[in-house]
Amino acid sequence: MSSVVFRPLVDGEESLFDSLPDLLPLRQISYAEGLAGGGFHPSRTWVALREGRVVARAAWVLPPGAVGGPWLERFDVIDSPQVGAGLLAAAHEALGGPRPYYAALPAGWHTSPSVVSAVAPALAAAESAGLVPTGERLRLRWVPGAGADRPAAAGPAVRPAAGPHEIDTLVGRVVSPDVLTGSETARAVAGLDLATDPRPWLTGEATAWHVAHDGGEPLGLLGTAGQACWPMLGYLGALPGPRTQEVRSALVDAALRVLVADGAEEVVADADADRSDVLADLGRADFRPIRARLTFEPGNA
Repeated sequence: MSSVVFRPLVDGEESLFDSLPDLLPLRQISYAEGLAGGGFHPSRTWVALREGRVVARAAWVLPPGAVGGPWLERFDVIDSPQVGAGLLAAAHEALGGPRPYYAALPAGWHTSPSVVSAVAPALAAAESAGLVPTGERLRLRWVPGAGADRPAAAGPAVRPAAGPHEIDTLVGRVVSPDVLTGSETARAVAGLDLATDPRPWLTGEATAWHVAHDGGEPLGLLGTAGQACWPMLGYLGALPGPRTQEVRSALVDAALRVLVADGAEEVVADADADRSDVLADLGRADFRPIRARLTFEPGNA
């Protein structure tokens, strides 16, 4: 079999990346859009070439102004896993070591043989190159429809947060947040842990914080963002107690009403794939999964 060359792109040959067609039906920015926005760069884009043909490609993203290091956002392999691992190893050496990999997959990918077959070489290559799978998260999407006119959810009352001090205090009391949308980006771009410090990340005119309460006693809170890539439920956390489902439902209902009033035509939310309770509650609010994301971290992380 012919040998394989691993190398980064150089200026002027950006189209080489797209010479390998996308393997999966995913809603994501194109490589050209990433270049235009400054997140992608030829020096952080590597290809494996066999007889001049791209058989694997990898693109690390680092948004302008980010305080962290780049992460692997696009990785496709149509050759063997060994070739994919070789590509990552060569790139890691040039990049100063392994970087996190966020593998985007269609929702329900586990049950699609064609998708599993398409992504198997890349996932196996990532592990062979020293990246360790640490979890799976789902992105869910809500669009206005019949559910937008439903009566307000029964249960706890919801009011705007009193201010930064109340938000920070309640976040500190949440044991495990239910929704953390864009947590990977927050960590890489701003060095923020969205689970413990979401307020500096969720900013802008359309940001709103909602507190569920019963007789003045806080039960949970939800922070939205309306000026990110998409309007989103950025942070949702319920305080420990027996009314978790009611709290989530009331907060989500209130947040959607505010976002729609601000002109949102869709709303997204990220939740861990193993949080069946959270996913069920979001499903009852008419959120539907549109994407999965597997996280791989360097083995010494």
